[in-house]
Amino acid sequence: MIIVYTPAGGEPEHYDASSLRVSEAQIVQRTVDMKWQDIKAGLEQDDLDAMRGIVWVIKKRSQPSLRFGEFDPGVDEMTSRMDQKEVTAYVDNAFSAVDGDDDLTPEMVATILRERLPDVAADPEHARSLIDARAQAPKDPAAAEASPQETDPAAHGSSPSPTSSEPGTATSDSSPTSSTSLPEMSTP
Repeated sequence: MIIVYTPAGGEPEHYDASSLRVSEAQIVQRTVDMKWQDIKAGLEQDDLDAMRGIVWVIKKRSQPSLRFGEFDPGVDEMTSRMDQKEVTAYVDNAFSAVDGDDDLTPEMVATILRERLPDVAADPEHARSLIDARAQAPKDPAAAEASPQETDPAAHGSSPSPTSSEPGTATSDSSPTSSTSLPEMSTP
């Protein structure tokens, strides 16, 4: 999880919660009086204590004398965002739902994700490109791999025949419904 801290009149600063050492996490726990699991869960909900504690302890790396009371950001100056690893796991999990549901298509999942995920990602462009790549990927990767005889024109002594559509260009006029919605994501 990435915490974006934008001080009043300043530029956004990014703090990666996963960069904390155990000793730093313990300092945050003692300071905000929360267990680490609660701090991690709090980040997903933009918990002010969790975000403040993590940003403060990371800032202490370059400013060792910084006291917790001296770091007092405004309530709207911090928010949390998903890092690339979390975005990838979320997208993989969402598209895996297609495998077990005949009514759910990759296009439906992509539509739902495009509406929500970039807004909560630290790198929205990465989220968009990952969603698009997964939406265009074949549903069954094993079926997409053709045998050498099927793909090598020399094996049949002929040239390849044109196809009516290119891979990944399938579209659907379907719209997601409440029965196909994905788990809720926290938004700022």
